[in-house]
Parts: sequence; C-alpha cells; structure tokens
Amino acid sequence: MRRGNPKLSLALIAIAALACSGESEKSGDPAVARGEKIYRNICLVCHNADPNQAGALGPAIAGASRELLETRLLRGEYPPGYTPQRTTQQMPRFEFLEPNLDDIAAFLASRRE
Repeated sequence: MRRGNPKLSLALIAIAALACSGESEKSGDPAVARGEKIYRNICLVCHNADPNQAGALGPAIAGASRELLETRLLRGEYPPGYTPQRTTQQMPRFEFLEPNLDDIAAFLASRRE
C-alpha cells in the first residue's frame, strides 16, 4: 500500500483547521480568537457551544467578568457578593489558564447578547 506525503497531509490538515476556524478569528481581535480556542477546547466540555446558553453541567457564561473567571478558574470560589447560577461544586480549578484569563474574558464579552 502506498502512503501519501506526510508534509502534504499536515499542510492539508492545517488548511482545513483554518477554514473551520470560528467567527471571532474573522473579527480581527487576536485576544477573542485565542479565547475562543481555549473555550472550545476546555470549557465546551461542560458549557454550551453558545456561551449564552446553559450547558449540560455549566451555566451560561457569556459576558462573565474577568474577576469571576479569575476566582472560579484559579481558586474555585466566587467573587464577594456574587450569586452563583448553580449551587453545584463540580467545576474543577484550572490554574494553568491564569495567563489566558484576558483572552477568555475577551471571547466571552464578544459573545454577550
């Protein structure tokens, strides 16, 4: 069996990935595009593809403030005075996302209806 050119295959995969990229990449804001990629790869497991809608486990989070993201993702808490949409404690901490909080906040702000 003859195998194709691996470099050509990788190039085709890269082109397909760019063609399937989200709407935010077309907006020209690199922070929104980076935030969308993080959301789709990590948050989408529990939250809805449309952050304005509740997901199977997570609530709608479009427009979530950076403060809320920081306290939930890094410390597993809520900001003072914040009333959670759900009372479950299922969301784990994602400390590794600390350098990306501004990008995630930018994406969620761009999706607020």
